[in-house]
Amino acid sequence: MGRKSLRSRLIVGALLWTAGITWVVHFSSLALMHHFPRTLGAVHLGLMSVLAIALIIAGLTQVESGMSPLRQLRERLAAVREGRAPRVEGSYPAEVQPLVDDLNGLLDDRERRVMRAQAKAGDLAHGLKTPLAVLAQEAGRLRAAGHASAAAALEEQVERMRGQMDYHPAQARAAVSGASRDARCAVRVSADGLVRTLLRLHAERGLALDVHAEPTHVARVQREDLDELLGNLLDNACKWARTRVEVGSAVEVGAIVVTVDDDGPGIAPELREAVLQRGVRADEVSAGSGFGLAIVRDLAELYGGTLTLESSPLGGLRARLRLPAA
Repeated sequence: MGRKSLRSRLIVGALLWTAGITWVVHFSSLALMHHFPRTLGAVHLGLMSVLAIALIIAGLTQVESGMSPLRQLRERLAAVREGRAPRVEGSYPAEVQPLVDDLNGLLDDRERRVMRAQAKAGDLAHGLKTPLAVLAQEAGRLRAAGHASAAAALEEQVERMRGQMDYHPAQARAAVSGASRDARCAVRVSADGLVRTLLRLHAERGLALDVHAEPTHVARVQREDLDELLGNLLDNACKWARTRVEVGSAVEVGAIVVTVDDDGPGIAPELREAVLQRGVRADEVSAGSGFGLAIVRDLAELYGGTLTLESSPLGGLRARLRLPAA
């Protein structure tokens, strides 16, 4: 059931306010000209003054009540934009409800389109896995046959294609889950699982990986996306670290800030923005697709967060990931 017509509320409010003002003006003019009827006593005059003021207040209250659904609509649109709600809920005046219905229809259509795009991206990534595995095997055969240059070129292109496969499905998934009110994951839970895996992968290097994150620091991010975000940052840190990588978290107003530090060579300040672009590596000689940091930046932005690179207290690079708090 829709609310009372906005038009009727404003009309009634205007009439009440006008009647009150008219009454006040009328009695004021009589008072100035000393034309009060002799039969009009002070008590009656006081009652009529109170009535006039009551009409003015009633008119203003009615207008205020009529405008409140518009303020509510603005708040709920902000909730949709910030990902705290999937649709614009509630009932509105007859003049506004059709607009709200059309807007919800657009949001539903957008969600269906994104879901289809996500499914297609997943299908494409799955379909490319086998051909890429075959190409990687061929690169191995070339290297074994003594064609190291050709093998390296082929391996580099395979790695870049794998980076693309990771990048686009992750974007499509986050575009859907970024608007979910139920998305939440503790930074500590994700970081602990990733660190256990990375310690096994880099066991021969003797890297120290420490997690300094409170269990109560919960981000409004799906678990698989937080794993993607932290996994890329930790993988990059482990790749360049000499002996140590640290993960920390802190609370800011409405946000959880995750920091990943390493004691490696770091990145020059003038290059930090460039390495956040897709396909760009700080060292073009090193292995990798150049998509890791770009994936993190774009995923963070889909959730309303940010990624910045700074100098680390450990001497290397600090990746500062800011995400909305749950």
